[in-house]
Amino acid sequence: MLSDKAVTPIGAETVDYPGEDLNVLSASKNYYRWIVDIMEPFVSGHTVEYGAGIGTMSQRLRPHVERLTLIEPATHLAERLTHSFKDDAAVEVLNNTLERHAPFLPAGSIDAFVLVNVLEHIEDDAQAVKWMFEALAPGGKLALFVPALPWLMSDLDRAHGHFRRYRRQDLVRLMDMVGAEIELLHFFDMPGIVPWWLLNTIGGKVDFNLPAVRVFDSLVIPPTRWLETRFPPPIGKNLVMVAHKPRR
Repeated sequence: MLSDKAVTPIGAETVDYPGEDLNVLSASKNYYRWIVDIMEPFVSGHTVEYGAGIGTMSQRLRPHVERLTLIEPATHLAERLTHSFKDDAAVEVLNNTLERHAPFLPAGSIDAFVLVNVLEHIEDDAQAVKWMFEALAPGGKLALFVPALPWLMSDLDRAHGHFRRYRRQDLVRLMDMVGAEIELLHFFDMPGIVPWWLLNTIGGKVDFNLPAVRVFDSLVIPPTRWLETRFPPPIGKNLVMVAHKPRR
């Protein structure tokens, strides 16, 4: 069982975030399974997931790691995570933010960091990467999944606190800054570009439609995964990247 410490904020600024969109997006089972299957070969040991939300990624990551620390700034979501993992002594849940957690990690203490749709929420993403890289053990991994293509920036992005959408060269620059070696970097979900642009960038929608999410996940994602796994797309709605800290 988790101790009381697991649900106590550690200097965190709690976040008033209802999280209804996370419940909608959790219906994208094929989508999230695809992300996990890409990242799973790179995570091990003590893994930290920032922005764990309702545990959509966490539940899928858990079988692949020895110890999992989940950081979630929204208090009610951290409590929900704690309940979900209450019987797993190898999972720790902290109601905290990356900015108030990562700087205090001992150097070389973490085997992997996972951030899925999180780094775009961090105003100083370069500083965040520096903190995580310092905390990584030699050979440790940094796995990122971020929104791509700045021209897709929408009211939905801004409503959810996104400071940016990324280009490939943005991630390369961040990794070069700390001396990380990129193992994997490619676009993800090319078919998602058009509906995002029409509905969100042009149409101004600021929420997700559950039936549409389910249809896209069941009809579009499986063939998209098959194709993009074999033929990496030249462009996509998201970027996925894994880099490691050199052993030297």
